Amino acid sequence: MTRLQRLDWPDNGTPDLPPAFSLAEAEGRLAAVRAAMAGAGYQALVVYGDREHAANLHWLTGFDPRFEEAVLVVTPDDALLIAGNECLAYTVVSPLVVAGKVRTGHCASLSLPSQPRASRRLWEWLEEVVPSGATIGAVGWKWYGAEELPPGTDPALALDIPAFLADPLRQRAGLVENATALFMHPGSGLRARAGVDEIARLEFSNHMAASALKRMVFALQEGMTDFAAVEAARIGGLPLGCHVTFAMGDTPGLSGPVGDRIARGKPASFNVAHWGSNICRAGWMARGQGDLPPNAAGYLEEFVFPYTRAMSNWCGMMRPGVSGGAVWAMIDDRLPDRFGVTLNPGHLIGLDEWMSSPITPGSEIPLASGMAMQMDVIPAHVTWGSTRMEDGYVIADDALRGALARTHPNVARRCAARAEFMRRVIGMEVPESLLPLADTCGIIAPWLLDPAQVVVL
Repeated sequence: MTRLQRLDWPDNGTPDLPPAFSLAEAEGRLAAVRAAMAGAGYQALVVYGDREHAANLHWLTGFDPRFEEAVLVVTPDDALLIAGNECLAYTVVSPLVVAGKVRTGHCASLSLPSQPRASRRLWEWLEEVVPSGATIGAVGWKWYGAEELPPGTDPALALDIPAFLADPLRQRAGLVENATALFMHPGSGLRARAGVDEIARLEFSNHMAASALKRMVFALQEGMTDFAAVEAARIGGLPLGCHVTFAMGDTPGLSGPVGDRIARGKPASFNVAHWGSNICRAGWMARGQGDLPPNAAGYLEEFVFPYTRAMSNWCGMMRPGVSGGAVWAMIDDRLPDRFGVTLNPGHLIGLDEWMSSPITPGSEIPLASGMAMQMDVIPAHVTWGSTRMEDGYVIADDALRGALARTHPNVARRCAARAEFMRRVIGMEVPESLLPLADTCGIIAPWLLDPAQVVVL
């Protein structure tokens, strides 16, 4: 029987620092990109990055632009990273740059307004490295379907990069196509699978975010401002994958602190997200059912408990070979319209909080070993508010689990301990193929002013 039970949230210790992005790892990714280019018929691949859209560039090079934009051009025998005034010196964070596998160029037009512009121009750099009349793939951060575009528009030609880059590329090339899916497609994208070192980095990120959220939850008290609540999280120094949110009452869910004070009887949601993680929870500022307004009666039995059971079902389907469409259909059945789930029930996560998702209606894309999955199933109700169990996981077959145990045995041990907690204490269905990355996995505490009350199955 689903019920509330008072228990301690698990603590599996602080992970060691994860391995740095190595030259060997970077060279392997660069070789994979060149192979994908050749397979797609591209003579050059142009990867765009800015502060918000840095994931593809960072995945390949280890460099992410700060303040500015950056452009990487890859050809079969050359690679040029073009950066602005402030980022040019920072490119040495890339092992490929240090090793001379990627050369750098200065383009002040990528810098902030009014800064000095004495440098070579972007189109001049492109003319140097991009063959005239070539077929080029342009990588931004999304691609488009025909249904999103005006009738007769070829989706392959719909670019998601700025005009200041797209225009000179089109002038130089014979054809410029949107090649973002080479990196981000949920079935075939180069970034859609994580290796053992990347899993270790993901676990460290999830631990940092989950620990901050736990500190915040256990510090919540009546009269505290939302600013003080977020301050109590003591968020670490990892880069944020998206804004920290903290919303109560009628404040929109994507909002950060606005100065509200915690009072009983308010719904609330909040998250802490780093690169590779997003730990999010939702519930009520309450100590029990009696603190809820009368119109929220039934919140536990009719909303939270069915959601928890559905999340157990979700975990049970996280196995290689299960189709994304089957996961969508299961959630659609377990959490019908009144739960208000409108987005994909789960997606891939990387340096960007949302990469893409194999879980779409009718999707035949199979879940695969190495997929870093975000349990991101967001119910919303006009009177019940929301509930949430949003954490990160990796799907791993026997071979990947064995490699992880040999390379990062403590990571494997902590993941196994979390899975056992979810099975034995919470009662969830967790297959061997699912690696929970955070100690918050499995935890739903609906009464946020008494978070030791946890839903168990």
